[in-house]
Amino acid sequence: MSSDSEPSTQDGRTATDHPRPDSGPQPHVPGQSTTASHPADELLLEADSNATPHLSVVLPTLNEEAGVGECLERAKNAIAELGVPAEIILSDSSTDRTPEIGREMGAIVVEPDRKGYGYAYRYAFDRARGDYLVMGDADTTYDFEQIPRLLDYLREADADMVMGSRLDGKISPGAMPALHQYVGNPLLTTFLNVFYGAGVSDAHSGFRIIRREAYESMTLTSTGMEFASEMIMEAGAQDLDIVEVPIVYHEREGEETLESFSDGWRHVRFMLVNAPGYLFSVPGLVLSGLGLAVMGVAASGVSVGGVNPGLHSMIAGSLLTIVGYQIGTLGIFAAVSSDPIQQLEDPITTWATDSFSLEHGATAGVLVFTAGGGYAGLLVSQWLSSGVGSVAFTMEALVAFTAIVIGIQTVFSSFYLSAVSD
Repeated sequence: MSSDSEPSTQDGRTATDHPRPDSGPQPHVPGQSTTASHPADELLLEADSNATPHLSVVLPTLNEEAGVGECLERAKNAIAELGVPAEIILSDSSTDRTPEIGREMGAIVVEPDRKGYGYAYRYAFDRARGDYLVMGDADTTYDFEQIPRLLDYLREADADMVMGSRLDGKISPGAMPALHQYVGNPLLTTFLNVFYGAGVSDAHSGFRIIRREAYESMTLTSTGMEFASEMIMEAGAQDLDIVEVPIVYHEREGEETLESFSDGWRHVRFMLVNAPGYLFSVPGLVLSGLGLAVMGVAASGVSVGGVNPGLHSMIAGSLLTIVGYQIGTLGIFAAVSSDPIQQLEDPITTWATDSFSLEHGATAGVLVFTAGGGYAGLLVSQWLSSGVGSVAFTMEALVAFTAIVIGIQTVFSSFYLSAVSD
């Protein structure tokens, strides 16, 4: 995946120098007629047209009457510039005049039968017929007159998706809260790049164009704001090629519908659940490895930095080992019981999921339990022979008890994993 920096527009200016012209289309005023002829009107196809549109512009709308008129006007300008048959689809759940304005301006209005930003897109995409699918919000934050420029980059790069990067472009004053600009979006983008190899600068830009065949190759299921993340996650997992173009992000018209913390958490939760390797396997391996190392050093009596780890270090190592083993086991459960976007690829989990059988797992658990139980039995014998008096608690005893716990976990986990697999 790649990112193009500072591409020029047709008049030689960079994207960050491309202003919103004062003489351009103005926001639609509710009640104002929009029946005047537009050069794109002859290119816009209706829902029942037998012709196939080259481009489908999809806008999810929820009470966007303050900005939808300007967005549609700009989209029509782009279609007229391209000179290709196209359709504009509003996936609408509004209670204001948004759908009426859309129909007046030649858009196809569909009404999703469920709520949600992501579902609105999926509902419209299932009905869109264009070779290229354009995404964008209907609140004037994105300049749809830039569609030809993004489409040119998509074709020239022979990519699967092009995204308008706000963070590499220009954010107009008041267009994005500082928390989103400097914390939220960069942090979520970093997560996506690390977990899924997305290689993008602005993972949550809503201005995108994707080839139809690329969209159809994805398995998109989310219904909320995390749809934007899911698309990039799927693209990264399938090695689809994404290019970025710097854009200007404008101040919105109408009421803000994004809830910073709840929507941000939805993105993070969705990314983690669909990357069990990072959520379970990596932490599990790190914790258990660290725990075993601490136990080994404590048992050996080796001095570390002038300090001789003792029984308390052994206890800490035992706890880390048990917790790490439990977390790693959850990673295997997640790999078998779900279909995460980012499959686990570490050798231990891969071996466990490919070679596991109930008999092997249960046998290994019994052997580990027996090893620990044998030593514990010896301690019980000493305790009885001493007249049930006190028995010194040793490091060897803690190792044995750790083995007993892990052995029991392994036996029952093997039965659970077998049930889930079946």
